[in-house]
Amino acid sequence: MKKLLAVTIGVAVIGLATGCGTSSKNEASPKTTQTTEAPTPTPTDTPTPDVPTSAGPLSVADYQQSMKELDQKIAAAVDGLNTANNGTNLSLKLTELWQLMDSAKSELEDVKPPAAATAAHKLLQARLQKASDDLSGDEQDDAESDAKCGGVVYSRQNLQRKLTAALGPAVTALKKAGITFGSTLPDLGPAPTAQRPSNGDVIVRTGSRGSGRLQVENGTDQDVAVSIVNDGQAPSKPHIMLFVQAKRTATVSRIGGKYHIYYKTGKNWNAKRRQFSSDCSFAKFDQGFGKNEGWKIGLKPSIGGNATTSDVDAF
Repeated sequence: MKKLLAVTIGVAVIGLATGCGTSSKNEASPKTTQTTEAPTPTPTDTPTPDVPTSAGPLSVADYQQSMKELDQKIAAAVDGLNTANNGTNLSLKLTELWQLMDSAKSELEDVKPPAAATAAHKLLQARLQKASDDLSGDEQDDAESDAKCGGVVYSRQNLQRKLTAALGPAVTALKKAGITFGSTLPDLGPAPTAQRPSNGDVIVRTGSRGSGRLQVENGTDQDVAVSIVNDGQAPSKPHIMLFVQAKRTATVSRIGGKYHIYYKTGKNWNAKRRQFSSDCSFAKFDQGFGKNEGWKIGLKPSIGGNATTSDVDAF
């Protein structure tokens, strides 16, 4: 068994410097004022004050029409999500969706619903705000990143589930008030259950076998899928893929030929795609590994480590 390899991580410490600017105020210059006598207004000069009017509540039919129009806007935004074919486009379409939630909430502030729908109307405004909050901010970056992990389809369905969950209570409340809303919201059912492999599971094994052996110590807080890739092959076509759970160690034997080690970490393993669905990262060891050799590698960052890694594209 050869020397322990550990990932060498360099940590850059960035100091934050704050500068304080100074400002000075010019002394106010003396001002001169001139008073002129206002002319006595004639009857035609006297402004007529506007008489404030108060618009009454919408009729049930008119309010129902406004809900129908909102449904149509939401449907168009969701269709936009479904046209996204990569992480960047998905992030852009997500921005349009949460902005719609925010603007719809503001527009409803000026709407006076029928008396029977007053409480439901207030709840709808609150749930539109929640939908906006749930789909904005870090969610945009996560959507683009997760699309590289579990795929665009998984990511956009996850976003649609969040939208439907956020607006669901308002849909129910409006229905009780006799108002139809939410008919265009996506109904995708529950999210698929993650199928976490057991520690040491060999997910892929192809090609000829040899006498090589690899032990992987995963000292991180995330599960990892280690891909043993023969020279000249792409990481998407590994000779062996080994699953190592967080804080566990696993060993695989009978490795054939020279190889490189790639690995990916994340959450919510997708067995069909052989990828993590969220919070993923992809990397490789910079050095190669010889034929019929035995190695032990550590995935816990170490200042004294003797191996380096590099980030790579998703595989």
